[in-house]
Amino acid sequence: MKIIAIANQKGGVGKTTTAINLAAALAQLKKKILVIDLDPQANATSGMGIDGKDMPSLYPALLGQLAAEECILPSGRKRLDIIPSTMDLAGVEIELARSGNHLTRLRETLAPLRESDAYDYCIMDTPPSLGVLMTSALAACDEVLTPLQCEWFGLEGLAKILHVTAQICASGANPRIRHEGVLMTMYDGRTNFSEEVAAEVQKFFGESVYKTRIPRNVRIAEAPSHGEPVIKYDRLSKGSRAYLHLADELIRREE
Repeated sequence: MKIIAIANQKGGVGKTTTAINLAAALAQLKKKILVIDLDPQANATSGMGIDGKDMPSLYPALLGQLAAEECILPSGRKRLDIIPSTMDLAGVEIELARSGNHLTRLRETLAPLRESDAYDYCIMDTPPSLGVLMTSALAACDEVLTPLQCEWFGLEGLAKILHVTAQICASGANPRIRHEGVLMTMYDGRTNFSEEVAAEVQKFFGESVYKTRIPRNVRIAEAPSHGEPVIKYDRLSKGSRAYLHLADELIRREE
């Protein structure tokens, strides 16, 4: 199982939207997917139509009270499962910060799942902050995918996540981590502004920038309120096609 953290400490860049829809698109392409919602806001959980209330989150597993496998719920869609989030995860940051191994706790918790063949990919939705849960995700993952909104301020968030990723690698907490790619989101090809930002990102990051660009799309914005990925909500929309292209591009990169 390959673990991909969808990470950007800046909010509003399409991080959770990408986690939900990339996972659903990969499942559509016959890959077995586990989504882990590591954000106490639980938007990935609700966006997949799951009421996280009274559901197991990763909280007890991180404290050694349950195995990670016991926290998994079916999403109701083929080849797509989830470990949901609850507000309890906000408290686990304090618990982990007190421990001496908070950077490696998540990695150790997920080790049995990683070694099994139950899933091809694990997609982790991370909090929009550089706290304990975010750094734990970076220490546990194989790759980092950073959604970047087509705005200049977004470049600051990208620089920070790259810096933290390099620190995690250099510290020895996760020497195999690599920044897998940058995904341009909320792209509007009708404006020069979006094209200028995309061109600047391409100039600095080259091949690590995904060719697929996620457009501003009403259907993408509407889908979470229905508890569905966009490919289920409107499979013919531009947003749905874009995430299917992204999933295909990601798989091809791995080959």
